[in-house]
Amino acid sequence: MAEKEQPDVAIIDISMPLLNGIDAARELKKSVRKTKVIMLTKHGEDTYVTEALRAGVSGYVLKNQVANDLVHAIQEVCKGSVYLSPGISRAVVGAYLSKSDSPADPLSARERQVLQLVGEGKSTKEVAKQLGLSVKTIESHRARLMRKLDLHQTAGLVRYAIRHGLIQP
Repeated sequence: MAEKEQPDVAIIDISMPLLNGIDAARELKKSVRKTKVIMLTKHGEDTYVTEALRAGVSGYVLKNQVANDLVHAIQEVCKGSVYLSPGISRAVVGAYLSKSDSPADPLSARERQVLQLVGEGKSTKEVAKQLGLSVKTIESHRARLMRKLDLHQTAGLVRYAIRHGLIQP
């Protein structure tokens, strides 16, 4: 839809079905480069903010401050600035800057998608059906995820997904 409409600004949430807001932001930045993305969410934790910024989000607005911040955020990102709600602490920005040398995300977009769905409690069959892939393909993705992340149980995948903002606890 964004490719067709070519919006100046897209406002998305972290908590969305099938593709979480952080991955949606990554996809938007790849496919519609001119579109500025604002994350409108209840999540103010460092992990969510830094992952969103890494994904190319230009604005981060907390829902509890939406009345005051959203219009201002849209104006700022349209001018080319980055906007963070006042509720996002300086510590978050400091954490982001200090981690800027951290390695790139080891997971592909498809692996993150599979991880999100597994983290949401979907079975391998359900994930396969939802993504239009075979059960064997999903099993391969899941095995590769566990190998890449050095995890040995589904619970570890869920914890990883929560820590990296793919799902909410």
